[in-house]
Amino acid sequence: MPELPEVETTLRGVRPYVVGQVIKTVVVRQRHLRVPVTRGLESRLQNQVVRSVGRRAKYLLFQFDFGTLSVHLGMSGRLRVVPVDLPPEKHDHFELVFEHGICLRLRDPRRFGQVLWLGTRPLESKWLKHLGPEPLDPDFNGDYLYRQARSRKVAVKNFIMDGRIVVGVGNIYASEALYLAGIHPSRAAGRISLKRYHQLCTSIEQVLRAAIKAGGTTLRDYMSIDGRAGYFEQELHMYGREGFPCPHCGTTIKRRIIGQRSTFYCATCQR
Repeated sequence: MPELPEVETTLRGVRPYVVGQVIKTVVVRQRHLRVPVTRGLESRLQNQVVRSVGRRAKYLLFQFDFGTLSVHLGMSGRLRVVPVDLPPEKHDHFELVFEHGICLRLRDPRRFGQVLWLGTRPLESKWLKHLGPEPLDPDFNGDYLYRQARSRKVAVKNFIMDGRIVVGVGNIYASEALYLAGIHPSRAAGRISLKRYHQLCTSIEQVLRAAIKAGGTTLRDYMSIDGRAGYFEQELHMYGREGFPCPHCGTTIKRRIIGQRSTFYCATCQR
C-alpha cells in the first residue's frame, strides 16, 4: 500500500508535468472505486489550468482556480504520466488529458483509490479535517507527541500510526522508526518519557526522509510514475526481517502482531 514516502515521490514526479497545463478532457472509465468518482468532473475540469499540486497525508491535491481535486491511491493505485496516444490498460480507470500531449493516468487494480472534488475549502472536507500534523512539519515534535500520549494505554506503534495523531507513519515506517529510537513497539504510549518522544520524532523524520530520497518502498504494488521501483526496501533494518540478526546487536529479530499488523523488533535494543 502506498504510504507517505510513496505519495510524496509521486507528487514530486507529477508536478513538473501538470502545473500550469490546460486540461483538454477528463476520462472516467470506472466510476466505482472505494468511493465513487465525483460526477461531472468531465465538464467541470475541461479547459481548466492546474495551478498547483500538493499533498495532505496520502491525498494528492490538484488546485484549480475554483476548487481542488483530490486523488488517493488506496491499496494498489499508481499515477503515471504517459503519452496521450498510449492505449489504456485493463485497470486504468481515470485520466486527465492535457493539451500539451500527455495524460495523467490512474491505474488501480483493487479499486480502493479515490478521485473526489473537494471544492474551495479542501482542508475542511470530511476526508481531511480530522487529520493530525504532517510528520515532516515543525508542528510535529516530541512535546506534541508527549502531550497527546498522556494516559494512553494503546501500544506506541498503533499510537504513531493513528492518522488523527500524525499522518503518514505507516506500518513499515513505524517499525523502522521505533527501532532507531530504541522503543519497544508494544510499550504503552502513555509510559514513554518526553526525552524518548523527542528521539522518536527524530527517528520518524529520518526514516521518512530516507524513504523519500530512495523513491519509496516497493514490497508489492508500488511503482513510481515512470515505472521504477522504490529502493528503500534495501535499507530496511527491521521490517520483513524476522529470523535475521539485529544489525546492531546480533539478536534474532522477532515478529508479532500488534493492531492486526505484522511488527518486527529487536527485544534487546528496543525497550
